[in-house]
Amino acid sequence: MAALPVHPARDQDGCPGAPRATWRPSAAIRRARRDVTSGRGGGSGAWAPMEMGEGRPRVAATLRALNEALGRPAALWVKESGARNLRHRDFLAPRAALSAAFPGGQVPPEAVSAVSSLRGPAVLPLRVCRQTPAGLAVQVRRPEAFQRLLGPLPGPAPTAAGARTGCVVLHCPALRSPAALQPRHLRSVLLADHLAQLLRAQGVDVRLVPALSEERSWDVLRQLRIHWPSGGSSLTDAVSALKAALGRCSCAAACEQRPGTAEGVICKVHLKSFVEQQGLLGYDPNLDVLLVTEGTLRSLAELQEAVLQCPDKGQSSCCTIVHVVNCEEEFQQQQLDVLWRILDPGAHTALQKHLVCGPVKVTNPSSPIEADQYFQLRKRQMYEASVIKYGELAQDEAWTEVIDTLTVAAIRFEMLSTAHRSQITLDLENNNISTKGTKSGAFVMYNCARLATLFNTFQRAVEQGTYPPLPPASELNFSCLREEGEWLLLFNYLLPFPEVLQQAAQLPPPSKGIRITANTETVSAMCHSIHGCYSSSPRPGQSSMPAGAAHYNTRASADRIDCNALGHSCYAWGWVRAQDQPEFTM
Repeated sequence: MAALPVHPARDQDGCPGAPRATWRPSAAIRRARRDVTSGRGGGSGAWAPMEMGEGRPRVAATLRALNEALGRPAALWVKESGARNLRHRDFLAPRAALSAAFPGGQVPPEAVSAVSSLRGPAVLPLRVCRQTPAGLAVQVRRPEAFQRLLGPLPGPAPTAAGARTGCVVLHCPALRSPAALQPRHLRSVLLADHLAQLLRAQGVDVRLVPALSEERSWDVLRQLRIHWPSGGSSLTDAVSALKAALGRCSCAAACEQRPGTAEGVICKVHLKSFVEQQGLLGYDPNLDVLLVTEGTLRSLAELQEAVLQCPDKGQSSCCTIVHVVNCEEEFQQQQLDVLWRILDPGAHTALQKHLVCGPVKVTNPSSPIEADQYFQLRKRQMYEASVIKYGELAQDEAWTEVIDTLTVAAIRFEMLSTAHRSQITLDLENNNISTKGTKSGAFVMYNCARLATLFNTFQRAVEQGTYPPLPPASELNFSCLREEGEWLLLFNYLLPFPEVLQQAAQLPPPSKGIRITANTETVSAMCHSIHGCYSSSPRPGQSSMPAGAAHYNTRASADRIDCNALGHSCYAWGWVRAQDQPEFTM
């Protein structure tokens, strides 16, 4: 039987023959791993390379079962991730932890036996449990683990236990500004768009506010593949109701029209006294008097309308409002927050939270740069980098969509790879963009392109009769996957991916403060790291059809992670054109 097509080993950027650099996971992915591998992460995710029902194994569920088998409430077990340790064990209860939990650190034989015989719908199949100098070590039955994660479920996939419901309103005040968007605004918009995708993947209904006005040009959002609602209904009645509430409000007072007073001011509201009376925590102590305009009330009316559109109309307490705002505009958003609490003292206004983005510092600007200029600059730099690498090929019209998508990827990773609380520094020099290196969004997209090319090349070969079609997933022989790199890919990335996504979309529970954090940067880190692992692992040599089919299935699952994680579809944005480009051949 014909073997699957193979090609010489390539470096991280797809160039043949280059030596491989040792890959190290990023700090963000190491933090995410610690949460998942120590059992602190969520137990069940609703989004995975394949359907993720209870039949799929999970890291957190396996760790819980291991701890319960030892009869101790403490979290004794950790998941291994390093290649050296994974040659001998997959999970470890360290000697120090066992010494604290058992007299002399000796685990009773019946407990060791219970670990070896663990079974469960979300528990990884375990092969052996033994005492070692490092502690109690467990190995996984790897072929069965591949089968359960990548193969078909034996029956209909049940609803994941961790699937969430409810509604979240994501409010991005940057889109209300009449001025052109700047990079600092773009950061909060991209974060809101990214968080919306993560929440929806967990079953949460998400409303994006404000609706974009029809009269403005939003080319930069379209260029960045941000799908934001536009238009909106008339809010005349809602604004009138808020004006009536202002007239009854004890905190409001008439505002005398003096020289310098802004036009359209309806009244002034004393915010500080309300904050003190209600004992609200986390607000800026400088909050005092707010001059209320018609535009202010329209902003509140639109937020109210979004809350009313949530599915649980009779349970408004289920609706959480998150204001995604840059640090320079946080004060103004706190004013709007308090005003809404005054005029609409409902449960939903009490659940307002603020997701604050750190500053965006732009180096070497000749003048203040707008978001559209920033996009065009990065696009030109990406084009020039591609011309250097591919020559005349990159100047063909067919590459326009490719360059656009590489630019989107570069900007998304540039904005989202850093924790939203931290400062981002944008270097506008020409040498800042590269198609190489694991810190580049283009690096991830090029690897996606190589995967897409592999699949398209194989599919064409099947259609031409060169190779037989792949057997159904139920007939794949996953015992052929014996290479260290294949297990690293599954155990460190494909397996914990749903739990990383769940944690990234996990908004903190209601508290007295107003600031919250979201670890959305771990998703970007996962994309970087999975391709670092994939690029630095050796390529299989000439493979028989059974082994090649299993390899193909594993790579397809890795590809689906990237297609889902940041909302990119590797097939929709023109990478199929890469089937004609020999440079992308794997």
